[in-house]
Amino acid sequence: MTELMIDPEPDTPPRGKWSDVWDQFKSHRGALLGMFIFSVIVLGVILGPFLWPYDATFIDIRARNQGPSLAHPMGTDQLGRDTMARMMAGGRTSIAVGMTAMLLALVLGSFIGLVAGFFRRIDGPLMRLTDLFLALPLLPLLLVLVLLFREPLNASFGPELGIFILIVVAIGITSWMPTARIVRGDVLALKEREFVLAARSIGTTNFRLITRHVLPNVMSPIMVSATLGIANAIITESALSFLGLGFPPDFPTWGRLLYDATNYLQQYPERVIWPGAAISLTVLSVNYLGDGLRDALDPRIRGR
Repeated sequence: MTELMIDPEPDTPPRGKWSDVWDQFKSHRGALLGMFIFSVIVLGVILGPFLWPYDATFIDIRARNQGPSLAHPMGTDQLGRDTMARMMAGGRTSIAVGMTAMLLALVLGSFIGLVAGFFRRIDGPLMRLTDLFLALPLLPLLLVLVLLFREPLNASFGPELGIFILIVVAIGITSWMPTARIVRGDVLALKEREFVLAARSIGTTNFRLITRHVLPNVMSPIMVSATLGIANAIITESALSFLGLGFPPDFPTWGRLLYDATNYLQQYPERVIWPGAAISLTVLSVNYLGDGLRDALDPRIRGR
């Protein structure tokens, strides 16, 4: 009597999507390096002030204008404040502004892109609104917003929180357009796919179609836009602070440190190098991280 041959169960469970994404991400050396550098910078600006003995606002006139030393590895400024402490405090502010503004721009862009791509009637007006914002000169618009709303917000929330809210909102409402266009394009392709048509045929509401079927499938471009949005927000905040329209002088950011150091460029050039290098490394590492995520989340590239 012939025995039936039964295939043994596989020893290893089937691989999931995120395992393949991680494998593809690991093969991108620039993305791994960018993730490492960005993680070191974030941990440094968050944990550094608790470990470093100097406060960013402590003034020691006797130690002013010192070069790098063991006591002050990055030197001191014209008031004797430790540059390393101010770099960590400034980095915490700059990265917080970048991430918060990125979240605001991501929410606005994703919402407008989803609605425009899914509902044909309002697609035209929303895209014309997007084109209008893309055509606006962003830096002059940011300067006007800061000049108009700086004093009212400072009076309501204080000089530090007020300018933080103003800069985050100003950057967020002027940075959502690329995300909206990317999400709209993906939604236009997705809503004609078989699984969406099948869900619609059994009476699924539009809200459930968007939240359960469309939105999860456009998370990949949204995540890539998030990484690139952090870099753009940090650069924009640094530009505003460099122009003297950002945070107050006693509240350091990398852009503010760069602005204050320009008066001492010839005597103490290292004061420009430290914040400039921090901004460049952060932006470059985030851009490489975004490139790695884009390649890892693209099914046409993943698995090659």
